[in-house]
Amino acid sequence: MAHIINLTTFKDTRGILTVLDQVVDFEIKRLFYIYAVDDSDRGGHRHHNTRQAAICIQGSCQITNNDGKKSEVFDLDSPEKCLFLEPEDWHVMHNFSKDAILLVLASTPFDPKDYIYEPYSDPV
Repeated sequence: MAHIINLTTFKDTRGILTVLDQVVDFEIKRLFYIYAVDDSDRGGHRHHNTRQAAICIQGSCQITNNDGKKSEVFDLDSPEKCLFLEPEDWHVMHNFSKDAILLVLASTPFDPKDYIYEPYSDPV
């Protein structure tokens, strides 16, 4: 099930440092980031195998998630928030601010066969 954790962050007069050490409980096989998004939705899929961790490192966006039992909207409006997505989490990324940069860490290399584009029926 998708869930957000708050990342360990250190703040002082020199700036802010956010740490990802020992936060992601899978081996990272792929990193990508999404930015300069217009009004389009991104995503619109789930996976057979891939687990993901999403951090909006600048600006903000929302991720609507449906795990087949529950639908929920997550606000990624701080680089201190990390949203974990499991393979069964059908997700759509949307409402990107103009300056948004969404960083995604994935447990598998890209494989088009890993994607499932058919959404779940609406949860009861």
